[in-house]
Amino acid sequence: MNPADQPLTGFHVGVTSTRRQEELVALLQRKGAEVTCASAVRVAPLGDDTELRAATEDCVRRPLDFVVATTGIGFRGWCEAADGWGLGDQLRAQMGSATVLARGPKTVGAIRAAGLREHWSPPSESMQEVLQHLLTHDLRGRRIAVQEHGEPARAMTDALVGHGAEVVVVTVYRWEPVPDQQPVSDLVHLVADRGIDAVTFTSAPAAAALLEVAERTGRHADLVDAFRERVLATCVGPVTAAPLERLGVHTVRPDRGRLGAMVRELAVQLSARSAESALQVSTGRVALRAGGVVVDGRPVTLSPAPRAMLEALAAQPGQVLSRQDLLPHLPSGAAATEHAVEVAVARLRAALGPELVQTVVKRGYRLGVL
Repeated sequence: MNPADQPLTGFHVGVTSTRRQEELVALLQRKGAEVTCASAVRVAPLGDDTELRAATEDCVRRPLDFVVATTGIGFRGWCEAADGWGLGDQLRAQMGSATVLARGPKTVGAIRAAGLREHWSPPSESMQEVLQHLLTHDLRGRRIAVQEHGEPARAMTDALVGHGAEVVVVTVYRWEPVPDQQPVSDLVHLVADRGIDAVTFTSAPAAAALLEVAERTGRHADLVDAFRERVLATCVGPVTAAPLERLGVHTVRPDRGRLGAMVRELAVQLSARSAESALQVSTGRVALRAGGVVVDGRPVTLSPAPRAMLEALAAQPGQVLSRQDLLPHLPSGAAATEHAVEVAVARLRAALGPELVQTVVKRGYRLGVL
């Protein structure tokens, strides 16, 4: 296979999504990535639909002036529930007479699938921008249906009520933590220890949940530092990125909020980063990855200690580093001795060729760069 068809060969990518997880994993693996899945949150349908039905009947009973649709899954779920109660046609008729605002492209798709048309959608996919758009209107006495997106939209509701609107809150589902938190905890440690190249996020609650688990496990600072310095945080859109951006984490986002576009942008960014750091050594062209290296397009897995030695030597190509210089680079938990350095270097040579690391007598080691 042409290496250009698999630009993520040798890269290790974490996936935090629950919905459409299989599709995202397939897209990443098709481009050559090794994938670790750790769903951080899941969509939980409401156990009791009494409130949803009451809100739907309220929307049907009297005309609506505005409808705020925030997520595709939520809008579809609302329409499906209304159909089940025999209220679907009436609900869509009321929406058709109202001004429909869609938070983002997925929501637009759900609105159109219901036979309706959105009147406006913010480029930023931000609920704050939707609110600001609404506040440009005289809202006194206006009826506004707000479909929540997994979390209470109290700030928006309070602001609208404060400007004289009557708000019908429509709650279709809630985000909740996954029952098994171990995979999420494992991913936190993997990121914090720089053992992964990138993590993908498709919802803001998933990003927030990963940060919460990091806080509980005492790795929050390590995780944030890793995202700032090495691990690529890749988000489907600006709303998803918000919890990370607030902490000073630079996120990578596609121009269009689609899974395929996100994976393509991830591949572009990681490939560019890899090309910048690649070295031409005696054994070939070596590109560093979180879990090992790629030598002339061939991925080679390295255990943490040899990987750490290679990274330290590659940071100063051609320069001699003593065993004492290399000691601080041994991974936590490894014996911090000169013998441990020697063993790690020996394993590195065994994996990538004896000529990769040169011994300079009585001085130390250097990478055999060309």
